[in-house]
Amino acid sequence: MFNPFKRKDQAQSDQSHRVPPGQYVTEKFPVLHYGSVPKYTNVEEQWDLRCWGELAEPVRFSFREFRALPTTTIKTDIHCVTRWSKLDTTWEGVSFREFLRHIPPLKPSARFVIAHSEQGYTANLPLEALLDDDVMLAYKYEGQELTPEHGYPLRLLVPKKYFWKSAKWLRGIEFLDHDRLGFWERYGYNNNADPWREERYADD
Repeated sequence: MFNPFKRKDQAQSDQSHRVPPGQYVTEKFPVLHYGSVPKYTNVEEQWDLRCWGELAEPVRFSFREFRALPTTTIKTDIHCVTRWSKLDTTWEGVSFREFLRHIPPLKPSARFVIAHSEQGYTANLPLEALLDDDVMLAYKYEGQELTPEHGYPLRLLVPKKYFWKSAKWLRGIEFLDHDRLGFWERYGYNNNADPWREERYADD
């Protein structure tokens, strides 16, 4: 006899290995951020992306220059520190490893990165963490341009970390020879932010 509940339960069981401890799966895409949502009346004139720090020389990309870079698409799960997880999300943009091929060479001392966003928001990460094949500078979600609430025109995507590390409204990438705490890390969030270890807060 057909049992629709059995199929649903089986699907949930099949997904359990993809959901970190303390998380629940949602079909929605909650909007969480610090500050107000930036508005662009002419993104091609008002937006650019700058890189500086431990690299041969600073570099700037206009909106058109960045969009001309080689793109890729990935499907991945994402996990928010507020305990929701969303599975099989699809993103399009420039992989971070590909992006490094289009900027001046990094100095051997480059070991950490600060993502700089609108309104002074920052997120810090080891450079090594950004070299995973699922890390991206993303501008499309599920085949559509990011909405303003989710980071238009560009956000960082680091699926293996809690989602606050995937900084929205990205404007700059600073390469450092030392670690420097980002916005939420200064307010007590865990510096490593591994969902599988439940590294939510500094004392976790």
